[in-house]
Amino acid sequence: MTIRLGPNRYGKAECRLVTVVRDGERHELTDLNVSTRLAGRLDATHLTGDNADVLPTDTQKNTVYAFARDGFASIEQFGLRLARHFVAGQDAIEQAQVHVESYGWRRLGGHSFARAGDEVRTATVTATAEQAWVVGGLHGLTLLNTTGSMFKGFPRDRYTTLPEADDRILATAVDARWRFASADVDWNAAFEAVRDALVGAFVDTYSRSLQQTLYAMGERVLQRVPEVAEVRLALPNRHHFLVDLSPFGLDNPDAVYVAADRPYGLIEGTVLRDDAPPPGPAWDLGAA
Repeated sequence: MTIRLGPNRYGKAECRLVTVVRDGERHELTDLNVSTRLAGRLDATHLTGDNADVLPTDTQKNTVYAFARDGFASIEQFGLRLARHFVAGQDAIEQAQVHVESYGWRRLGGHSFARAGDEVRTATVTATAEQAWVVGGLHGLTLLNTTGSMFKGFPRDRYTTLPEADDRILATAVDARWRFASADVDWNAAFEAVRDALVGAFVDTYSRSLQQTLYAMGERVLQRVPEVAEVRLALPNRHHFLVDLSPFGLDNPDAVYVAADRPYGLIEGTVLRDDAPPPGPAWDLGAA
């Protein structure tokens, strides 16, 4: 029997940081969660305990904080700087990946803020000595249409109890990732354009299935944002069921629903350009 070391990496997970830019009476707030992952010629530390090539995870954390001190225009730019630094600074490190989550805050005044719901912007950057790949994303974008959705014509068997719906509430919490074709992008403008496309397609699409809506959302992104090569979407179906008020002698004219949190349908899919360049290692987060 032969035993060998397989793919591996290490890093510092979830470095929480908040930055404040104090420009007179109007302050700018950024709230991030940053994780680093390094991979390369690291066999020795696993096989013999020789740490000569192991940049401490504490050092990685300190680098995140130190680079944040310099400021940054976007989380993608911040991730690129960090990933390239780790690859350039350590001979044994052949690949660095930085994942950044950005939590939104709504401005209440010059220096006052309120947390802006559950929506989170994300960026994952992977760099080698030769190239860098960037994946943007968001999760927790909750959307709901009170009409303009149906679900019917599906197969039935002995276990099917779901009635066909000619008109229903359609709600979801969007989890989206999109792969950029290059690392030379106006990151903030691209994020806003992707988000607007996702929301616009959800609003504009008469939905015969959540799958159809998913494709329309991905298609709209690719039509509106040429820098994006591919979009992956996961859309949970946040079911809303009409409450039976007949035991109380009342009708329910499509007015009162129970919002069920689980179980839920989960619709996942990818929309991509035929001429999209091949993905890099930032696309599949599970790859070492």
